[in-house]
Amino acid sequence: MSKNILVFGEVRDGELRNVSFEAIAFARKISEDGEITAAVFGKDGLDEAANEMIYHGADRAVTVQDEKLETYTSEGYAQAALAVIDDENPDGIVMGHTSAGKDLTPKLASKLESGLVSDVTDIEVTGDNVVFTRPIYSGKAFEKKIVTDGMIFATIRPNNIAALDRDDSRSGDVSSKDVEIKDLRTVIKEVLRKTTDGVDLSEAKVVVSGGRGVKSKEGFEPLQELADVLGGAVGASRGACDADYCDYSLQIGQTGKVVTPDLYIACGISGAIQHLAGMSNSKVIVAINKDPEANIFNVADYGIVGDLFDVVPKLTEEIKNLKVNA
Repeated sequence: MSKNILVFGEVRDGELRNVSFEAIAFARKISEDGEITAAVFGKDGLDEAANEMIYHGADRAVTVQDEKLETYTSEGYAQAALAVIDDENPDGIVMGHTSAGKDLTPKLASKLESGLVSDVTDIEVTGDNVVFTRPIYSGKAFEKKIVTDGMIFATIRPNNIAALDRDDSRSGDVSSKDVEIKDLRTVIKEVLRKTTDGVDLSEAKVVVSGGRGVKSKEGFEPLQELADVLGGAVGASRGACDADYCDYSLQIGQTGKVVTPDLYIACGISGAIQHLAGMSNSKVIVAINKDPEANIFNVADYGIVGDLFDVVPKLTEEIKNLKVNA
């Protein structure tokens, strides 16, 4: 199936989010022989990001630079995106199912009078049909969708589609498009970030999460140490956030972030349905809880019944030893 696919990359703090590369791989699955065009928006310095998209599988790239695109706003990015779409007239559009993607793509779909398949976790191409798989009912079931008419427009959940290997030998045209970003009703004056330094929670390959069982802000310290050793990020249940043990930016669940890491370690988390909705699709789930009847064990691949303040430090120490002896 030969289709020309437009992939919107997402730049944050001057760097492309990994889901941008996953979106290119996703687009290549839709169209093996078609042209994959990457589009990136921002204030300046976009050529490097554009070339990175090409190194990861795009055939060429388009940049839109404007000081009003320094931080994301749905109005500004929609104007840039619609201008690029008008020029490219693609057969399909792909973007990450991130905070920006969830906000921007419905707006674009409405303007384009197009359907939108959101939060896709898998894809299968059978003949002329592209079958998208996406979770429903808070992850308790999955549905398959086929676009029978019009443009393919989809967002993909991070960490579900493997990015293509980076190839420095790839080259492609990088062009800049002038778009007048105007009539913005929302202007970002300042961005205050409460997220922790280090690995982005939504894209982390390893997530160590704490619930009410951590008992205090200090209770997250051993979890952070374990996450650091594993090169991962720390998350939390809503219960831990409500108890003021950590910031809501770490919340995972139905009303928080949805994560799909290779390894999810749940510490002192009971396993409420709302929390499971945000992490149950993790590839491997390890649960640590004193209560052997905790619901989290029903979805865990491995369970440890014990006090997290005993188990987590021992686990951290053992992993450190394995790294030293590796």
